[in-house]
Amino acid sequence: MAKIGKRTRAIREAAEGKENLSVSEAVAFVKQNAKAKFDETIEISVNLGVDPRHADQMVRGKVSLPGGTGKDVRVAVFARGDKAEEAKAAGADIVGAEDLMEQIQGGEINFDRCIATPDMMPIVGRLGKILGPRNLMPNPKVGTVTMDVKEAIESAKGGEVQFKVEKAGIIHAGIGKASFDPSKLEENVKAFVDAVQRAKPAGAKGTYMKKVSLSSTMGAGVSVDVASATGN
Repeated sequence: MAKIGKRTRAIREAAEGKENLSVSEAVAFVKQNAKAKFDETIEISVNLGVDPRHADQMVRGKVSLPGGTGKDVRVAVFARGDKAEEAKAAGADIVGAEDLMEQIQGGEINFDRCIATPDMMPIVGRLGKILGPRNLMPNPKVGTVTMDVKEAIESAKGGEVQFKVEKAGIIHAGIGKASFDPSKLEENVKAFVDAVQRAKPAGAKGTYMKKVSLSSTMGAGVSVDVASATGN
Protein backbone atom coordinates (compact mmCIF):
# COMPACT_ATOMS: atom_id res chain seq x y z
CA MET A 1 0.00 0.00 0.00
CA ALA A 2 1.38 3.39 -1.01
CA LYS A 3 2.39 5.67 1.82
CA ILE A 4 0.36 8.89 2.05
CA GLY A 5 2.43 12.06 2.32
CA LYS A 6 1.92 14.67 5.02
CA ARG A 7 0.54 17.20 2.57
CA THR A 8 -1.95 14.73 1.06
CA ARG A 9 -3.07 13.66 4.56
CA ALA A 10 -3.51 17.29 5.63
CA ILE A 11 -5.58 18.01 2.52
CA ARG A 12 -7.85 15.05 3.17
CA GLU A 13 -8.28 15.94 6.83
CA ALA A 14 -9.11 19.55 5.97
CA ALA A 15 -11.88 18.43 3.62
CA GLU A 16 -13.50 15.95 6.04
CA GLY A 17 -17.09 16.86 6.82
CA LYS A 18 -17.05 19.75 4.35
CA GLU A 19 -20.09 18.98 2.21
CA ASN A 20 -22.78 21.06 0.55
CA LEU A 21 -21.31 24.38 1.63
CA SER A 22 -22.72 27.67 0.45
CA VAL A 23 -20.79 29.33 -2.37
CA SER A 24 -19.24 31.86 0.01
CA GLU A 25 -18.23 29.13 2.51
CA ALA A 26 -16.72 26.97 -0.25
CA VAL A 27 -14.74 29.90 -1.69
CA ALA A 28 -13.42 30.83 1.76
CA PHE A 29 -12.39 27.22 2.46
CA VAL A 30 -10.64 26.69 -0.89
CA LYS A 31 -8.78 30.01 -0.65
CA GLN A 32 -7.65 29.21 2.91
CA ASN A 33 -6.27 25.83 1.83
CA ALA A 34 -4.52 27.00 -1.34
CA LYS A 35 -1.04 27.00 0.18
CA ALA A 36 1.22 26.26 -2.79
CA LYS A 37 4.12 28.57 -3.63
CA PHE A 38 2.35 29.70 -6.81
CA ASP A 39 -1.02 31.36 -7.38
CA GLU A 40 -3.25 28.31 -7.60
CA THR A 41 -6.14 28.12 -10.05
CA ILE A 42 -9.59 27.75 -8.52
CA GLU A 43 -11.36 24.96 -10.37
CA ILE A 44 -15.01 24.01 -10.58
CA SER A 45 -16.46 20.60 -11.42
CA VAL A 46 -20.13 20.08 -12.26
CA ASN A 47 -21.59 16.55 -12.36
CA LEU A 48 -24.54 16.38 -14.71
CA GLY A 49 -27.29 13.82 -15.20
CA VAL A 50 -26.63 13.45 -18.92
CA ASP A 51 -25.09 10.87 -21.25
CA PRO A 52 -23.07 12.87 -23.81
CA ARG A 53 -22.87 9.82 -26.08
CA HIS A 54 -26.35 10.88 -27.18
CA ALA A 55 -26.43 14.02 -29.34
CA ASP A 56 -29.53 15.39 -27.58
CA GLN A 57 -27.71 15.22 -24.22
CA MET A 58 -24.51 17.02 -25.23
CA VAL A 59 -23.75 20.08 -23.10
CA ARG A 60 -21.41 22.80 -24.34
CA GLY A 61 -21.31 26.56 -24.18
CA LYS A 62 -19.39 29.61 -23.07
CA VAL A 63 -19.57 32.24 -20.34
CA SER A 64 -17.84 35.55 -19.70
CA LEU A 65 -16.75 35.45 -16.08
CA PRO A 66 -17.41 38.84 -14.41
CA GLY A 67 -14.22 38.60 -12.35
CA GLY A 68 -12.03 37.35 -15.21
CA THR A 69 -9.94 34.17 -15.14
CA GLY A 70 -6.54 35.55 -14.12
CA LYS A 71 -5.06 33.52 -16.97
CA ASP A 72 -3.06 34.82 -19.91
CA VAL A 73 -4.93 33.14 -22.78
CA ARG A 74 -2.94 32.43 -25.94
CA VAL A 75 -5.10 32.57 -29.07
CA ALA A 76 -4.47 30.96 -32.45
CA VAL A 77 -6.45 32.12 -35.50
CA PHE A 78 -6.93 30.43 -38.85
CA ALA A 79 -7.43 33.25 -41.35
CA ARG A 80 -6.13 34.74 -44.58
CA GLY A 81 -5.75 38.22 -46.06
CA ASP A 82 -7.59 41.05 -44.34
CA LYS A 83 -8.96 38.77 -41.62
CA ALA A 84 -5.45 37.59 -40.80
CA GLU A 85 -4.34 41.20 -40.43
CA GLU A 86 -7.42 41.94 -38.31
CA ALA A 87 -6.53 39.02 -36.04
CA LYS A 88 -2.95 40.23 -35.59
CA ALA A 89 -4.14 43.75 -34.79
CA ALA A 90 -6.61 42.37 -32.23
CA GLY A 91 -3.83 40.61 -30.33
CA ALA A 92 -3.87 37.05 -31.66
CA ASP A 93 -0.72 35.18 -30.63
CA ILE A 94 -0.58 32.91 -33.69
CA VAL A 95 -2.15 33.52 -37.12
CA GLY A 96 -1.91 31.25 -40.13
CA ALA A 97 -3.53 28.82 -42.56
CA GLU A 98 -1.82 25.72 -44.01
CA ASP A 99 1.36 26.63 -42.14
CA LEU A 100 -0.52 26.66 -38.81
CA MET A 101 -2.17 23.35 -39.68
CA GLU A 102 1.25 21.80 -40.29
CA GLN A 103 2.55 23.14 -36.96
CA ILE A 104 -0.34 21.54 -35.11
CA GLN A 105 0.06 18.25 -36.99
CA GLY A 106 3.70 18.33 -35.94
CA GLY A 107 2.73 18.58 -32.27
CA GLU A 108 3.11 22.35 -31.78
CA ILE A 109 0.01 23.40 -29.87
CA ASN A 110 1.11 26.57 -28.13
CA PHE A 111 -2.34 28.10 -27.57
CA ASP A 112 -5.39 27.88 -25.31
CA ARG A 113 -8.10 28.94 -27.78
CA CYS A 114 -8.47 28.35 -31.51
CA ILE A 115 -10.56 30.62 -33.74
CA ALA A 116 -11.24 30.27 -37.47
CA THR A 117 -13.04 32.16 -40.21
CA PRO A 118 -15.65 29.95 -41.96
CA ASP A 119 -13.60 29.63 -45.16
CA MET A 120 -10.78 28.03 -43.15
CA MET A 121 -12.86 25.09 -41.90
CA PRO A 122 -11.84 22.69 -44.72
CA ILE A 123 -8.28 23.06 -43.40
CA VAL A 124 -9.22 23.07 -39.72
CA GLY A 125 -11.43 20.02 -40.25
CA ARG A 126 -8.34 17.91 -40.86
CA LEU A 127 -7.28 18.62 -37.28
CA GLY A 128 -10.39 17.27 -35.60
CA LYS A 129 -8.66 14.26 -34.04
CA ILE A 130 -5.97 16.52 -32.57
CA LEU A 131 -7.97 19.57 -31.47
CA GLY A 132 -11.24 17.83 -30.58
CA PRO A 133 -10.02 15.84 -27.55
CA ARG A 134 -8.34 19.01 -26.24
CA ASN A 135 -11.58 21.01 -26.54
CA LEU A 136 -9.79 23.36 -28.96
CA MET A 137 -11.76 22.65 -32.13
CA PRO A 138 -13.38 25.85 -33.48
CA ASN A 139 -17.16 25.65 -33.33
CA PRO A 140 -19.81 28.16 -34.48
CA LYS A 141 -21.99 27.29 -31.44
CA VAL A 142 -19.44 28.89 -29.09
CA GLY A 143 -18.43 31.72 -31.43
CA THR A 144 -15.03 30.41 -32.50
CA VAL A 145 -15.99 29.98 -36.15
CA THR A 146 -16.73 33.54 -37.11
CA MET A 147 -15.94 36.42 -39.43
CA ASP A 148 -15.75 38.74 -36.42
CA VAL A 149 -12.31 37.55 -35.32
CA LYS A 150 -11.66 40.75 -33.39
CA GLU A 151 -14.59 40.18 -31.02
CA ALA A 152 -13.74 36.49 -30.64
CA ILE A 153 -10.14 37.29 -29.70
CA GLU A 154 -11.14 40.02 -27.26
CA SER A 155 -13.68 37.68 -25.60
CA ALA A 156 -11.10 34.90 -25.27
CA LYS A 157 -8.57 37.21 -23.65
CA GLY A 158 -11.15 39.04 -21.55
CA GLY A 159 -12.37 36.26 -19.27
CA GLU A 160 -14.52 34.05 -21.50
CA VAL A 161 -14.53 30.36 -20.59
CA GLN A 162 -15.73 27.57 -22.86
CA PHE A 163 -17.07 24.32 -21.44
CA LYS A 164 -17.96 20.90 -22.78
CA VAL A 165 -19.24 17.88 -20.90
CA GLU A 166 -16.90 14.88 -20.76
CA LYS A 167 -17.88 11.23 -21.29
CA ALA A 168 -18.57 10.72 -17.58
CA GLY A 169 -21.04 13.62 -17.55
CA ILE A 170 -18.65 16.04 -15.83
CA ILE A 171 -17.68 19.60 -16.77
CA HIS A 172 -14.38 21.06 -15.51
CA ALA A 173 -13.14 24.65 -15.75
CA GLY A 174 -10.84 27.16 -14.10
CA ILE A 175 -12.82 30.10 -12.72
CA GLY A 176 -10.12 32.30 -11.20
CA LYS A 177 -7.04 32.38 -9.00
CA ALA A 178 -6.55 31.88 -5.27
CA SER A 179 -5.36 35.50 -5.02
CA PHE A 180 -8.74 36.80 -6.25
CA ASP A 181 -11.02 38.68 -3.88
CA PRO A 182 -13.68 36.26 -2.51
CA SER A 183 -16.51 38.29 -4.04
CA LYS A 184 -14.98 37.91 -7.51
CA LEU A 185 -14.71 34.15 -7.13
CA GLU A 186 -18.28 33.91 -5.83
CA GLU A 187 -19.53 35.87 -8.85
CA ASN A 188 -17.56 33.65 -11.19
CA VAL A 189 -18.90 30.44 -9.61
CA LYS A 190 -22.50 31.59 -9.94
CA ALA A 191 -22.01 32.88 -13.50
CA PHE A 192 -20.45 29.57 -14.57
CA VAL A 193 -23.14 27.42 -12.95
CA ASP A 194 -25.84 29.64 -14.44
CA ALA A 195 -24.34 29.19 -17.93
CA VAL A 196 -24.27 25.40 -17.51
CA GLN A 197 -27.87 25.51 -16.28
CA ARG A 198 -28.94 27.50 -19.35
CA ALA A 199 -27.14 25.00 -21.59
CA LYS A 200 -29.38 22.16 -20.38
CA PRO A 201 -30.09 19.95 -23.41
CA ALA A 202 -33.54 18.84 -24.51
CA GLY A 203 -32.68 15.19 -23.91
CA ALA A 204 -31.73 15.59 -20.23
CA LYS A 205 -33.91 13.45 -17.96
CA GLY A 206 -34.28 13.52 -14.18
CA THR A 207 -31.92 15.61 -12.06
CA TYR A 208 -29.77 17.69 -14.40
CA MET A 209 -27.26 19.27 -12.02
CA LYS A 210 -26.25 16.57 -9.54
CA LYS A 211 -23.18 18.00 -7.84
CA VAL A 212 -20.99 21.09 -7.85
CA SER A 213 -17.46 20.97 -6.41
CA LEU A 214 -14.78 23.59 -5.88
CA SER A 215 -11.04 23.03 -5.41
CA SER A 216 -7.66 24.63 -6.01
CA THR A 217 -4.81 23.20 -8.09
CA MET A 218 -3.03 21.61 -5.12
CA GLY A 219 -5.59 22.00 -2.34
CA ALA A 220 -8.62 20.25 -0.93
CA GLY A 221 -11.92 20.08 -2.78
CA VAL A 222 -15.40 20.57 -1.31
CA SER A 223 -18.93 20.15 -2.58
CA VAL A 224 -21.12 23.21 -3.00
CA ASP A 225 -24.82 23.29 -2.26
CA VAL A 226 -26.41 23.27 -5.72
CA ALA A 227 -29.24 25.57 -4.64
CA SER A 228 -26.68 28.11 -3.37
CA ALA A 229 -24.78 27.98 -6.66
CA THR A 230 -27.87 28.31 -8.83
CA GLY A 231 -29.63 30.90 -6.64
CA ASN A 232 -32.66 28.66 -6.23
